[in-house]
Amino acid sequence: MLENSRNLLSLGFNGQENKKCKEERQAIHLKRGERKFVDQMQPKSDETKQPQSGIKRSLPLVSWLPNHTMIDRGERPYKSMECGKKFNKSDHLISHKKSHSEEERNTCRVCGKTFCDKYYLIRHHRIHTGERPYKCMECGKTFTRSSHLNTHRRIHTGEKPYQCMDCGKTFTYSGQLNIHRRIHTGEKPYQCTECDETFCYYKTFIIHQRNHRGERPYKSMEFGKRFNKSDHLLSHKKSHSEQKQNTCRECGKTFCDNHSLRRHERIHTGERPYQCMECGKTFTRSCNLKAHKRIHTGEKPYQCMECGKSFNYRSYLNAHKSSHTGEKPYKCVECGRGFIWNSALITHKRIHTGEKPYQCMECGKRFARSNGLNSHKRSHTG
Repeated sequence: MLENSRNLLSLGFNGQENKKCKEERQAIHLKRGERKFVDQMQPKSDETKQPQSGIKRSLPLVSWLPNHTMIDRGERPYKSMECGKKFNKSDHLISHKKSHSEEERNTCRVCGKTFCDKYYLIRHHRIHTGERPYKCMECGKTFTRSSHLNTHRRIHTGEKPYQCMDCGKTFTYSGQLNIHRRIHTGEKPYQCTECDETFCYYKTFIIHQRNHRGERPYKSMEFGKRFNKSDHLLSHKKSHSEQKQNTCRECGKTFCDNHSLRRHERIHTGERPYQCMECGKTFTRSCNLKAHKRIHTGEKPYQCMECGKSFNYRSYLNAHKSSHTGEKPYKCVECGRGFIWNSALITHKRIHTGEKPYQCMECGKRFARSNGLNSHKRSHTG
C-alpha cells in the first residue's frame, strides 16, 4: 500500500487530490468486463465538475495502474499451485485453474481430455468424429477450424502476408517465414546424435538419419528397389515409364531426364570430371568423390546399431547388417540364390546369361569377372 501511494505521488497526486481519486476508485468495480465511466460517478456540484489541477485526465482508471505497470515490468505475481504457471492478472489465473478443477464439466467422452469451456470441447470432438464443417468454395477442401480455412484461402488468392525483414521475400504461412529466417540467422536447430551434424530443415534431418540406420522406406512396386527419399522413388519410376525421352545412342538405355543421360554417357566417353585433390583419383559423379574422400579423412559416418562398428560407405553398413540378421536381400530370379551384395548378384547372373564383358587385349579371350581377366594377363607377362 505504501509503495502504491508513493507511485501515485510520483505521478503528480497530492494529499488533497488523493481524496478525489479515492472517490473515483471506489466507484469502479474491479471485475473484468464491468468497468464504468468515471464521469458518471463524480459528484454533480459545479465545483467538482471543473478539472482538478494536478490530476492527469489521461489516467482516469487509477485502479488498473498497478496492473499496467506489472505488465510493463514483466511481473507475474499470480501462481497456479497445481502446475506452477504464473500470470500477470488474477482473472487469468482463475480461468487457468478451471483446467485443473476436479469439477471440470467439459470432458471428452472418447479420450478423457478436459477443456475450460464448451467451445473448445466441441472443436476437439471433430478429431474423433471426422467432422470438417469449413469448406473452401474454390477447391472443395474441408477443415475442422475456420482459421485453417482462412489460411488455406491464401493459396487461391495469392496473398502472402508474412514478409522477411532481411530480404523482402514474402510467404503464405508464418511457419514458412520462421523457417526461412534460418538462412539469415544461420540457425540449425536439428542435430544428429550419431555424427553431430546439424541441419536447418527437419526434412533433411530425417533423411540424414535414415542414412545412419540404412532405412529405405520408399519401395518400387515394379522391381522392389528401395529408396530413402520419395523423390528418388519418383525418378526411378520414370525410368520405367514408356514416355522416356532421353535415350543413350551408344547402348539404347533410356533416362527420365537429360541430366541422368549426360551422367550415364560418361561411361562410354570415359569422362571423369571429379578429381580427388589428395591422390588424384577421378570419378564420374560428385557423390562418389565425396564418399572417396572419407578414405583420407578417416570419417565413418555409418554405424551399426547392433555392435557399434562404423563404416565409410552406407553399402558396407547394409552388407554388414546381414551378418546379424543372416538376410541376403539380392536374389537371383533364375536359381533363387541370395547375395549380400548387389554387385555379387550381377556377377552371378553372367553364369546364366553367358555374358563375358572383360576381354584380354592381347589374345581376345573374354571373362565373366575382372579378377579372371587379371589372372589371365599374367600368362602373357610371365
